[in-house]
Amino acid sequence: MTAEPQVQPPGTPFNFAQHLIACNARRPGKTAYIDDHGAMSYGELAERIRRVAAALQASGIHREERVLLLMHDGNDWPVCFLGAMYAGIVPVAVNTLLTADDYAYMLQHSRAQAVLVSGALLPVLQQAMAQGGHEAGTVIVSQPAGPLPDGMIALDGWIDRTAPLAAPASTSPDDPGFWLYSSGSTGRPKGVLHSQGNPYWTAELYAKPVLSLGEADICFSAAKLYFAYGLGNALTFPLSVGATVVLMAERPTPEATFRRWLDYQPTVFFGAPTGYAGMLAAPGLPTREQVSLRLCSSAGEALPADLGERFTAHFGCEIIDGIGSTEMLHIFLSNRPGQVRYGTTGWPVPGYAVELRDEDGHAVPDGDVGDLYIQGPSAALMYWGNREKSRETFRGGWTKSGDKYARNADGSYSYAGRSDDMLKVSGIYVSPFEVEATLAQHPAVLEAAVIGVPDPAGLTKTKAFVVLKPGAQVSETELKAFVKERLAPYKYPRVIEFMGALPKTATGKIQRFRLREMEGAPA
Repeated sequence: MTAEPQVQPPGTPFNFAQHLIACNARRPGKTAYIDDHGAMSYGELAERIRRVAAALQASGIHREERVLLLMHDGNDWPVCFLGAMYAGIVPVAVNTLLTADDYAYMLQHSRAQAVLVSGALLPVLQQAMAQGGHEAGTVIVSQPAGPLPDGMIALDGWIDRTAPLAAPASTSPDDPGFWLYSSGSTGRPKGVLHSQGNPYWTAELYAKPVLSLGEADICFSAAKLYFAYGLGNALTFPLSVGATVVLMAERPTPEATFRRWLDYQPTVFFGAPTGYAGMLAAPGLPTREQVSLRLCSSAGEALPADLGERFTAHFGCEIIDGIGSTEMLHIFLSNRPGQVRYGTTGWPVPGYAVELRDEDGHAVPDGDVGDLYIQGPSAALMYWGNREKSRETFRGGWTKSGDKYARNADGSYSYAGRSDDMLKVSGIYVSPFEVEATLAQHPAVLEAAVIGVPDPAGLTKTKAFVVLKPGAQVSETELKAFVKERLAPYKYPRVIEFMGALPKTATGKIQRFRLREMEGAPA
């Protein structure tokens, strides 16, 4: 557990969008965002936030009502998200890679009164809205590709530049601020309700003291803004310190990422292990001298030690691996600059308490695997309309993450898999991640996923699904021997299947439950 740092809590009233505007009032001419279409200054950002707020109010949308935000990363995204918060209206930021059925569910579940959508995503939104059962009466389109259907309005025309600028809603830190949806890898996604004050805490406890972000930084996040991780990386954190943000609408392929590194010279990059592995294996990897990276961040999955070490050896730049969650909004357990122990997730972020508990709720000793619980000021208020799951996850002041961890002698924490991914082989817990990380150390392996499958006797054995690097070759026998040399013998995968790609969520996390379904193994 860690002591609470001396950070002044937000007072009342507190409106997070107004807070960010105030933070940057002295730098109106500085570039806040650069997207695929151009740059936007802090002064322009502040004005557009207030005009979106006024337009939402003029559309008849009231405080605490929801609006769905289905937009690619671009300058209009923070304008619309913060414009809603400024008006006390609750933006519901959703993944842009989902299906029409998913959006139809989210429209109904959130009871969104309006939709703010990118022109490129309008067809899938129309399919969702055609299913009915929703309350959205207004559709505002950013960057429309052509004439819009009746009842839909282009964002630039909707913002009335002759109307008075809106005043901030007199909200409190505990008032509803925004929603994010969980990734929904098992069943329907859950609407995670965060307060106006929660993003303030992630900036004050993590971005400033741990990452040391400052006004001179240029931030670029491969994780999109609709993710909790990306929202902090590309909105909350940089806008809290007056930094500049590079936004990218397209998928964060190695080539697209390298292009931004070279064109805009970001100083801080936020990625995920899968992305880092792909970049190191990609042609056209820039040299250390071609980029300006001072720091990189990783989250979403635990970062294999070998991957972090190879990245640092190439770029001379540390990757700060950490873990956060949609429920906690951002990272609460992290390595830190100058104190990186690759292969671990680091130490608790000051201001957050961490405990590992067994199935009976008792603390586990160092070295043993336990369920990860977190206590901190950025925890979500609840899952909307889901009391059972809310009670299961939010337990008094503690949040159960669903992750398994072990605490090391130096106080750092090592990831041991998800609670539902842990395997018991011969009566002993085996971490799929440990086996995956070992396989990934082989020079021919790009990535791997491990699940448990029943043998003829009904006992659980490990099976690995392996993706090789382009042009690489290795036999199943060689890989088994490679793991046996590095781990306890019972941990090696009894079967290895080579695949062209692994099933993943839109966040890039491996969907082991899909692999279990393929094998007919218990979910």
